[in-house]
Amino acid sequence: MDTLTVDLGERSYPIHIASNLLDQLSSLIPSLSGGQVMIVSNATISPLYLEGIVEAFSSHADVDTVVLPDGEKYKNLAILDQIFTALLGKTHSRKTTLVALGGGVVGDMTGFAAASYQRGVDFIQIPTTLLSQVDSSVGGKTGVNHALGKNMIGAFHQPQAVFIDSSTLNTLPDRELSAGFAEVVKYGLIRDPEFFVWLEQNVDALLARDADTLAYAIRRSCEIKAEIVAKDEREGGIRAILNLGHTFGHAIETAMGYGVWLHGEAVAAGMVMAVDMSARLGWIDGSIVDRTVALLQRASLPVSRPSEMSAEQFLTLMAVDKKVIDKKLRLVLLQGLGEAITTSDFDADILEQVLKSN
Repeated sequence: MDTLTVDLGERSYPIHIASNLLDQLSSLIPSLSGGQVMIVSNATISPLYLEGIVEAFSSHADVDTVVLPDGEKYKNLAILDQIFTALLGKTHSRKTTLVALGGGVVGDMTGFAAASYQRGVDFIQIPTTLLSQVDSSVGGKTGVNHALGKNMIGAFHQPQAVFIDSSTLNTLPDRELSAGFAEVVKYGLIRDPEFFVWLEQNVDALLARDADTLAYAIRRSCEIKAEIVAKDEREGGIRAILNLGHTFGHAIETAMGYGVWLHGEAVAAGMVMAVDMSARLGWIDGSIVDRTVALLQRASLPVSRPSEMSAEQFLTLMAVDKKVIDKKLRLVLLQGLGEAITTSDFDADILEQVLKSN
């Protein structure tokens, strides 16, 4: 088992990574603040793993469960209220611990519920998708979507621990595995050129679910994210580079309807737009664009924006983005492979060219 640490002082926490980790979960559960646990899952994951997770936590506390509908379209305030209703209905105190069992939607919503319930309770992440294992379960970003913008309602709230069982990916549909791969590629583009080359060499093995390949991709992704989060917990600076492609991608998700494009699919197209814009600005060589497109295509990910989206629609939706400050749009762009920056200092005409051409 690999164990990494997100170094945030008194809020530091471990990330445990192993195949079949859930089989030994009971012995790894950290000291709980109280005698109550609420496990939150969804209708897809609960039949596969919920019973075992309930058993693991039952030796530590009284356990209740709530099962949400599955899908990005349910990541909203109305469905979030189901968690609060379950907590209140079972008289959970401010010493309770919430456990997120599922993908990024479950993790984000459970974390936001934990940040809000009685002004903040503990929570634990057990991510079961590649995207959540390499990205959303680490770093404490929680929240829900709004019809006008993705992830615009939420809070920073760090988990007590993250338990990543790579064997859960064996039940993940191919499309969702590919979508998670987009976030893995992101880490190579923004921080680690050698990792990007490794992905070019190992993408086929990763998508074939080779255990050792998956283990390394998950560990290296978590290492990079943990390092960046430790430097900038609340995204006041360097942490923003983790959003490469996301400003474009979130616009796609909002325009198309949440869940029509998976998050990773929208991020893949968005990363191509960001890398293309970096090249058009003269900041990177065009070969980086070609390599990015080729790698994403090998994972059957989209590399072009939806044809029905206009440049004007993109700009309207991108204006509702967490990186907009003083009405200035900031984008994550590349100055080299592994060298990302967040900037509002770019030629607006170049952005328009990208929005019209991709």
